[in-house]
Amino acid sequence: MSGILGVTLRGMEALPVEAEVEITGGLFAISIGGMPDVAVKESKERVRAALRSLGLNLKGRITVNLAPSDIPKEGALLDLPIALGMMKSMGTIKDFPRALFMGELALDGRLRRVRGAVPAAFLARKMSIPLYVPAENASEVALVQGVEAYYADNLAELVMMITGEEKPRPVPPAYIPDLPVNVETDFADIKGQSAAKHAAEIAAAGHHNLLLVGSPGSGKTLIAKAMAGILPPLTDDELVETLLVRSTLGLEMKPGRERPFRTVHFTASTVSVCGGGSNLRPGEVSLAHRGVLFLDEYTEFKRELTESLRAPIEDGEISLSRASGSVKYPARVLLVLAANPCACGYAGDPVIHCKCSQADIERYRRKLSGPIMDRIDLHVQVPRLTPEELLSFAARKQPENSASIRERVVRARKIQAERWKEYGFVCNAEIPEKLVQKCLTLDDSSRSYLVMMSEKLNFSGRGLSRILKVARTIADLSGDENIEKKHLADAMMYRQFYGRS
Repeated sequence: MSGILGVTLRGMEALPVEAEVEITGGLFAISIGGMPDVAVKESKERVRAALRSLGLNLKGRITVNLAPSDIPKEGALLDLPIALGMMKSMGTIKDFPRALFMGELALDGRLRRVRGAVPAAFLARKMSIPLYVPAENASEVALVQGVEAYYADNLAELVMMITGEEKPRPVPPAYIPDLPVNVETDFADIKGQSAAKHAAEIAAAGHHNLLLVGSPGSGKTLIAKAMAGILPPLTDDELVETLLVRSTLGLEMKPGRERPFRTVHFTASTVSVCGGGSNLRPGEVSLAHRGVLFLDEYTEFKRELTESLRAPIEDGEISLSRASGSVKYPARVLLVLAANPCACGYAGDPVIHCKCSQADIERYRRKLSGPIMDRIDLHVQVPRLTPEELLSFAARKQPENSASIRERVVRARKIQAERWKEYGFVCNAEIPEKLVQKCLTLDDSSRSYLVMMSEKLNFSGRGLSRILKVARTIADLSGDENIEKKHLADAMMYRQFYGRS
């Protein structure tokens, strides 16, 4: 009997699995135990064909035990350790290095890409042992610093590396540069809407949640999508966090340090957005981690889904629990919502008359209020421009482009990262209440102004906290050291539109 180390996934965590193989006499049969899923059970046919491609024919009764047996095993990433365990039990290979092996086998012995290579690299680094992966996984493993990793194209090549007939092919460490962001919509292409553009810049700089309300055709979706071009690049730590989520799902790595931008349609299910299912996979809110989650036509989303987003928006992570266990995924997203002002979409429109009654409008707006709206820092009205206004804007000076706005956002993010470094935060929106009270201090004049406006506009405690955070971001964009009255006034302007304060 022999044991080869492989990995299985539980959420974003890789767990070591020992593939023990015993071959005895009798009629040919392969059985796999240790709570395997369907993909693992099917591996016996892939392994048998791959070994046959090396001239090895399996005989007798073969028992494969995946230990520990009380942890569910999933996916095809255990093909390689099972095959190597069989070869060791047959005596084909006698001495194996203590290492982690992962990879799916093709029938001809090729190694196919698997999901979970990045969590496996962290596990190998923690255990201080080498990791062997398919060549297609090498690029993502290369981003994990301090891990000893090797790659191979097929089973035969890997066997020659183990036996010393061929030199191992190490995975070289890699660094992802900040490449230019290629977006469809530039802020220079959007005419007018200076208030909405300014709000989008504040949201990108401080990672503040944003609500855009306006008539159809006013440019809400255009502004939201243009935000992808002004977001700051991912830092090294953020890049690894996003890579962990993508690797868990088996998605390929994106070039550059562009932040995720995920658009969700209102027909999406709660599981697809929040994650879950039988395998507890991450959803859109986790794929958008450290980036933007855009919900267009927000009022059309099911209440069950919108309520499910409350905890991850506040906590920056989402917990999924099923009978098979529970996992946590990161969900630190910049939430951008777009909605119409009423059911027909034209309340307050300068051109098309609204057909809704006042009762209909109030009923519709109640969909926007509540706990989710209380967690939105910036409420912005996006008025639809008339043809005359559009033409007059076209004749004026070209609006500021996304590249120049992004430079200000990057500068503001650097200021925030330095300010909150000792506390473990990277932007103003993340800081907890105790740091708001401790660090975001005001002079007497600004404090009196905020107290007066708070009493007048009936801001809640959370609303006041969010106003201070937004004001701090506005000051960072301006390069001002202290929060002044003008910054507070600007922040309050974006807190008075829809929903509760």
